[in-house]
Amino acid sequence: MFRILPLAITVALLTACQTVVAPIDTQVALKSTQPTTTPTGADAYAPERATGLTEQSEIHAKDFMIATANPLATEAGYDILKKGGSAVDAMVAAQTTLSLVEPQSSGLGGGAFVVYWDNKTKTLTTFDGRETAPMSATPELFLDKEGKPLKFMDAVVGGRSVGVPAVPLLMESLHGRYGVLPWGSLFDTPIRLATDGFEVSPRMAISISQNEQYLKRHAKTAEYFLPNGQALKAGDILKNPEFAETVSTLAKAGSQPFYTGKYAQNIVDVVQTGDNAGDLSMADFGAYKVIQRHPVCVTYRVYEVCGMGAPSSGGIAVGQILGMLNNFDPSQTGYHADGLRRLGDASRLAFADRDMYVADPEFVPVPTKSLISNDYLKQRSQLIANSSQALSEVKAGEFVHEWVVGNGMELPSTSHISIVDKDGNVLSMTTSIENAFGSTLMANGYLLNNELTDFSFEPTKEGKLVANRVEGGKRPRSSMAPTIVLKDGKPYMAVGSPGGSRIIGYVAKTIVAHSDWNMGIQEAISAPNVLNRFGSYELEKDTQASNWAAPLEQLGYKTDVRELNSGVQAIVIHPESLVGGADPRREGKVMGD
Repeated sequence: MFRILPLAITVALLTACQTVVAPIDTQVALKSTQPTTTPTGADAYAPERATGLTEQSEIHAKDFMIATANPLATEAGYDILKKGGSAVDAMVAAQTTLSLVEPQSSGLGGGAFVVYWDNKTKTLTTFDGRETAPMSATPELFLDKEGKPLKFMDAVVGGRSVGVPAVPLLMESLHGRYGVLPWGSLFDTPIRLATDGFEVSPRMAISISQNEQYLKRHAKTAEYFLPNGQALKAGDILKNPEFAETVSTLAKAGSQPFYTGKYAQNIVDVVQTGDNAGDLSMADFGAYKVIQRHPVCVTYRVYEVCGMGAPSSGGIAVGQILGMLNNFDPSQTGYHADGLRRLGDASRLAFADRDMYVADPEFVPVPTKSLISNDYLKQRSQLIANSSQALSEVKAGEFVHEWVVGNGMELPSTSHISIVDKDGNVLSMTTSIENAFGSTLMANGYLLNNELTDFSFEPTKEGKLVANRVEGGKRPRSSMAPTIVLKDGKPYMAVGSPGGSRIIGYVAKTIVAHSDWNMGIQEAISAPNVLNRFGSYELEKDTQASNWAAPLEQLGYKTDVRELNSGVQAIVIHPESLVGGADPRREGKVMGD
């Protein structure tokens, strides 16, 4: 039951659009140091705010399990698993349903990253379904006529911020590899819900009211979310016949119409018209590819923690944090002030590297191997070990290729799906349209992303290039961190979260809480959020985490007691059972048999 409360938590593939395999990231040699970063733009901004709590408890199953951020999406995926479907089959059903019932967070108009364990071949791989900028885009995309960065929401709302949506092709690509049930059979639930109607959830209703001023900007969007000028309310029955027709086409014809056909053209037409128009073209859609990449893995205790590499910073930064903490005894990283100091400064060091070096590896030589090497992480951990106070200065490691920190903005409107199927395949997927309600533009019955605002608005600073600057065809940096944890060479956990750049801290906290704080998975998810990206220690308000403010200040930190609106979905895999948990801060649901 959803309760509206203050946040109070105690504890086979297309030719023109195909999947390609990317080489392992090039290793770049370490040199010395670079200046630290400070929070900019959306790093301190959260439009999809906390909306209440759901009561959550650990769910146990034996054969299969799914966890998503919305009960209707979980039920859609569960029904597919019950019919003998694979983890990917269930993901297709769940993601398409999320597009309808949690439209503010993810959907067919956005992108995603997937970490996947193929139990037949005993291999782990990742898939990059990140949106791309138009080929015509220039580094000045988000600068005004005077060459100054646009205000964030002035850049977001409209077609300027829309990248090529990846989700339809990503789903089809993965189904071509790992699907069991027929493609067309996976969409019955979202088509039915769109046709017959579904109840607007409390979270969706509150998110609409929080973002009403932006949803009013475009007539089609306003008509859908603000009928007769009134924001939808929880319990209202919402139908979307255009979405039903669109998904019916997806079920029958696959993703081709969404990249070379009328649905792509519909998006181009919407993006290129109106105020703040963009340059997305049919050629951009036709050139889009899903990229298979090598996972980023770091040792932590008895585990190998594996995630998504660049253009996401998530797997690299989570790996760095845990790799640094691995140089300390678990008793030194416990839930106490000094343990939080080590966690916080490990995160600060990881963010300094992230902000300097991580960008699209097709455009920038990201030093991934060096960043996650044992030698480098041990060196970085010594900075923490040699101090009993908060580090007075945090700098990025300096590598052969030097950049300057830009002001990329990542907002927390995202969703996460974790699935284990009856054959032991495991899927961890983080999916997003970026801002709450994305660009606020709608086409084909769904919202379009604003992922291009994850680029740095400033292409240069102090005479140096920003790695994450806008370039034509480039993928913006992300913090999404879908993760699969291995133990003894086998999957042990699937975990991930929404939350913008705070995703990194949410995922790291959950893993540390489970491993070093001896918490069950639901307890670890529900535990108060604590994280540090840029020096100020963020502590979840109205929880026991706020009690750490004074001790952490004595250690030299500034503290910020605030909403920390995670949405972790996780499944722990034991030899004879599955245990799942969902974040009480959202509307998630875990189901399994």
